[in-house]
Amino acid sequence: MNHSKLGEEIKDWIVSILIAIVLAFFIRYFIVELYMVEGPSMRPTLQNSERLVVNKFIYRFKEPQKDDIVVFRYPRDQRRDFIKRVIAVGGDSIEIKDGRVFVNGQLLNEPYILDKTRGSYPLSKVPVNHVFVMGDNRNNSEDSRFRDVGFVPHELIKGKAIVVFWPVSHIKSLP
Repeated sequence: MNHSKLGEEIKDWIVSILIAIVLAFFIRYFIVELYMVEGPSMRPTLQNSERLVVNKFIYRFKEPQKDDIVVFRYPRDQRRDFIKRVIAVGGDSIEIKDGRVFVNGQLLNEPYILDKTRGSYPLSKVPVNHVFVMGDNRNNSEDSRFRDVGFVPHELIKGKAIVVFWPVSHIKSLP
């Protein structure tokens, strides 16, 4: 092989690798991100150490919906990510009394929760461009009921969890 062909081949490899790196960064920052569940707050729906695919693109075209499972930056320390279920969206009223959750005055049917919710939360209105989130393991979840989380602004939401992909025995799509 002569030197000019070898130089061309090396150049082609370098260009291909650079394109792959740029595409990987684009996909990671704008399309999907892989996320690992940490802690028990979303049990039984999600287990500690499960790996998820998070769609980061979806909320560029529509707002978060009730029942979406979202990953968001923790308001007090935005280097940390939390994962919770959207219970109410901007404009909704939310209230928890006697362990029952009411959105817009209607009792929620929540077959996904681990145990009945303890405690209460005063009748409040979710601000526009915010969501009220809770973990499915209500009694072991730091969520919108707590002042350090509160109503989560849309700009802190990283994306919607769409698939559990690891471990293989837990593969499933999410609502």
